[in-house]
Amino acid sequence: MNTFDYLVLLGVLVGIAAYGMWRTRGKRDLRTYVRGAGNTHWLTIGLSVMATQASAVTFLSTPGQGYESGLGFVQNYFGAPLALIIISVVFLPIYRRLNVYTAYEYLGKRFDSKTRLLGAGLFLVQRGLGAGITIYAPAIVLSTVMGWRIDATIICSGLLVVGYTVTGGSPAVNLTQKYQIGVIFVGMIAAFFVLLAKLPAGLGFGDALAVAGDFHKLQAVDFSLNPDRRYTVWTGVLGGLFLALSYFGTDQSQVQRYLAGASLRESRLGLMFNAVFKIPMQFFILLLGVLVFVLYQFDRPPVFFNQTAWHRQVARDSTGKTDGARG
Repeated sequence: MNTFDYLVLLGVLVGIAAYGMWRTRGKRDLRTYVRGAGNTHWLTIGLSVMATQASAVTFLSTPGQGYESGLGFVQNYFGAPLALIIISVVFLPIYRRLNVYTAYEYLGKRFDSKTRLLGAGLFLVQRGLGAGITIYAPAIVLSTVMGWRIDATIICSGLLVVGYTVTGGSPAVNLTQKYQIGVIFVGMIAAFFVLLAKLPAGLGFGDALAVAGDFHKLQAVDFSLNPDRRYTVWTGVLGGLFLALSYFGTDQSQVQRYLAGASLRESRLGLMFNAVFKIPMQFFILLLGVLVFVLYQFDRPPVFFNQTAWHRQVARDSTGKTDGARG
């Protein structure tokens, strides 16, 4: 890490959050704070929904799925487009007609306050645990690259996110996530070209795919009815459909995004944006993992991929042995 790397990293982390706080300054009424000003464009909704669902955990763990089992994991998302269509046709008009602030407010109107509180409580517990993992995963990378203590990295990252979220509310989150997903896309493309550059001389992208195919890493679709198969079209369509219905249709972290749309049409277009691009995005992330697998067919993989932590532990063990010998 050189000075320029530090400037880029801190500039992106602090700059995006500061920009979101500045753009949403002065918006203090409850409706705007929770649902936005009601003028959010469909592209902002689409990118915000995608950024909320595709957290740092996705971009750190999904390539590992590609490395281990190939492209088959993408089948888990085959039910998502169907679910988003159902939500656009059924769920979304109900939410907008009732003019609710949250998905759980609908439960209160449909049933009673106890049901609303139960749904909201379950969401808060689940989302709290999920947010902890979402912050912990990139903190591992940052602490490794920067040499920071991981607990300090987690606290600083959490305070930064809480700061602009509390200050700007839903508009700040929608606005900043639009730029965050842009940074993620640039990072994905950069990782792709870096992997191609690190392949042995004379081995192009087509050759890399041929090698991956020989190891059965490119089987993205499996129509098998064998229940022992982990990833198939049928499990992806059926299981993915109901999973996506529950997440995109009732989880407030998602519902809040498309309720901010300027109209029913804008909200629907935002969801259809995800219906079209969700599977290609996951496919590309898995492909990065497959390319990492191909790379290490020509180069010895490390025993432990986190080299910084590896060397730190080796140095710690060496110090302990030295101290023990002296004693």
